[in-house]
Amino acid sequence: MKGIKMDMKLSANAVNFIDEAKLQNLLENSKEDLPRARELFKKALDKKPLSVEETAVLLAIESEEGLKELFAAARELKRKVYGNRIVLFAPLYVGNHCVNNCKYCGFRKDAKGIVRKTLNNKELISEIENLEKAGHKRLILVFGESPVYTPEFIAESVKTCYSIKVGNGEIRRVNINAAPLDVEGFRIVKESGIGTFQIFQETYHQETYSKYHPSGDIKGDYMWRLNAMDRAFEAGIDDMGIGALFGLYNWKYEVLGLVSHALHLQNTCGVGPHTISFPRIKPAADMNLELPYEVSDDEFKRLVAILRLAVPYTGLIMTARESSAIRDEVIEFGVSQIDAGTKLEIGGYQNQKGDEQDITKEQFVIGDTRELDDVMHWLLTKGYIPSFCTACYRMGRTGEHFMEFAIPGFIKRFCTPNAIITMAEYLEDYASDRTKEAGYSLIEKELEKLPDSVQKEKIIAHLEAVKNGTRDLRF
Repeated sequence: MKGIKMDMKLSANAVNFIDEAKLQNLLENSKEDLPRARELFKKALDKKPLSVEETAVLLAIESEEGLKELFAAARELKRKVYGNRIVLFAPLYVGNHCVNNCKYCGFRKDAKGIVRKTLNNKELISEIENLEKAGHKRLILVFGESPVYTPEFIAESVKTCYSIKVGNGEIRRVNINAAPLDVEGFRIVKESGIGTFQIFQETYHQETYSKYHPSGDIKGDYMWRLNAMDRAFEAGIDDMGIGALFGLYNWKYEVLGLVSHALHLQNTCGVGPHTISFPRIKPAADMNLELPYEVSDDEFKRLVAILRLAVPYTGLIMTARESSAIRDEVIEFGVSQIDAGTKLEIGGYQNQKGDEQDITKEQFVIGDTRELDDVMHWLLTKGYIPSFCTACYRMGRTGEHFMEFAIPGFIKRFCTPNAIITMAEYLEDYASDRTKEAGYSLIEKELEKLPDSVQKEKIIAHLEAVKNGTRDLRF
């Protein structure tokens, strides 16, 4: 089957860039060294990625004083690199057929009671229309791992997303979470106009990977999955998303695995991952597992802060797996993207507001069930600019977007203005009265921070144009 790996020999020439012995040795022998850690805080704040060895120094911090400084540095770096923007998106599950038996997943092949479904074209259009009516501009399409979901099928789904317009609503960026493909398959999907192609390694510990992914499954090939982003880059995809499912193995090891992966991509492809995701394992249909490596809330905060410092140029995604309370606390440590108004059921956006989650139709249980407008209001009251910006990708600035830390004034020139304009679109077209009031109040405060300049005048002019009905203005 074109695109989908069916021959287990295809990964024979893959490169294993995860040095397990080295990572384990670093974890076993690294001791808290605050003077050294402070040097690394400065390096990270200078927007320089940390090595695996340097990341291990931060992982060794245990003292109250050290953790306080760690979190303070992560907060400062987040503001320095990303400002006070938070990018919003929604996941759209297109189909949950799967040929794998990942033991932690509600979509696994042998899960009992799971309802299998793939959206037909009419249903997909209905989902997109409802997402646009809520105000979404950015989607990530999620597919089970099955030969049913060919590169051509994924590409057609993407094209459908871009073709649907409801009022002022439109989808401007479609990211993908799907099975690893061969180079030709990635190329087909790339040509449909996708943004980021996201693939999680799940765990970088090979023995643990084998424990949770049966060897006879397509996903059972650790190396095929590990080298997926290299094939994607060869196919022309330079927006790559990586991630680990925290709770399968030692969280500190997984952090080092993610950093190793980011450095590998940066060294071999010339560009690091566009995003890193760090979901914690959650209950799923017919799942009964002992999880000795479950990650506590305090550990979760630490891993987010450390990833922010270790890979300063990469967007960090915190999903609605986490509760609203945890998201409220962790977002300040370096998160730059979140989902909102999330529905994980196949066809879930066609349901009425307030419907309870049906675990037999979902991959896992979500923790933050708030609607988009509620999340918008929450962010605004915390001083964040909710952003639906897609300008860099659509104007050919993907390389710059990945490595924005190297571009002086990038935030002031592009990011903050585009965030403000896209937020104003939402305020005019979809917001509740309380969200609209909070939004324009924040915009006034942001404008007051800007010195008088041609740039400020242009932002104000764009805002007036948005109020008068113009859409999709970009810097």
